[in-house]
Amino acid sequence: MASRKVEEALDHVKAAEKSLKTTFLKWRPDNEAAADEYQKAATCFRNAKSFQQCKECLLKAAECHKQNRSLFYAAKCLDQAILVCKDLGDLSDVSVLAERACNMYQQHGSPDSGAAALDKAAKLLETQHPERALRLYKRAADVVNIEDSPRQAAEFMSKVARILVKLRMFDEAADALRREIGFHQQSEQVQAIGRLTVCLVLVQLGRGDYVAAEKDFKEWGNYCDAPEIQTLESLLIAYDEEDFDAVRVALNSPFIKHMDVEYARLARDLRLQESETSVNRAPEMKAKIASTDNADMEAAGEHPKDSNTGSSTVEKIPEDEYEGGLC
Repeated sequence: MASRKVEEALDHVKAAEKSLKTTFLKWRPDNEAAADEYQKAATCFRNAKSFQQCKECLLKAAECHKQNRSLFYAAKCLDQAILVCKDLGDLSDVSVLAERACNMYQQHGSPDSGAAALDKAAKLLETQHPERALRLYKRAADVVNIEDSPRQAAEFMSKVARILVKLRMFDEAADALRREIGFHQQSEQVQAIGRLTVCLVLVQLGRGDYVAAEKDFKEWGNYCDAPEIQTLESLLIAYDEEDFDAVRVALNSPFIKHMDVEYARLARDLRLQESETSVNRAPEMKAKIASTDNADMEAAGEHPKDSNTGSSTVEKIPEDEYEGGLC
């Protein structure tokens, strides 16, 4: 059956090539008929599991639609080619095809379809190529924001922020969260801003910037619910006082554990960092206390005790110095 489908596809390809040829009486190629034949060939190749040839036919169909100024249908063909790339297991062309499709959708006057194409492609790339997915999600946010859709733009920026946290790119993640908060302010989603404030504080602490975390809490904390405010206040006070036990208690808050996976993992990593810090600081604190005690004993006129023997170290006078008497 596969061979029969391949033969049928080849017949459609020949018909498409014939439509594109010009003769003495036919001055212009018939791009519409060629695009239709290429799409039929692509369907046959896909049924026969010949995905590479299917992709090539879809790209040719897209080009024919473009030459015929049917940009919407050209973008549709590129959308289908993206799915075929998934079947091929080769995602190298996905981002390029998605951006081309988005441009065509925008030129046709369908920006929502363009953003959907970018979103679909980014989901395919998110696991294996997160950097490319980031670029597509950012582009999608810009596209819908131009059309005055802040709520949809906030959804795309949320995906951007989560990927950046996963990649531990905390500086960029903080910027993405602030931009997402701005979109929610435009759409008056107050509850979402409170949740994002918690995320932003965790990201700033992940950066190691306590001052920025406190500043962001003061700026956006009034959008938080009472449990969130209480937890963030306890967390920031614990960081300020270097009370690592209190830090772990605050980060074990139930609503932090039930946040998005990336932020819950970030909170877990912060707990581990503080545990390691407290363990590493214990010998330093002991040495500091011991040195302070020795300094106090010397100020009181006592001899400090030797750490190994526990006895006072008294300077010994050589025995032969007065061996011959005073003369």
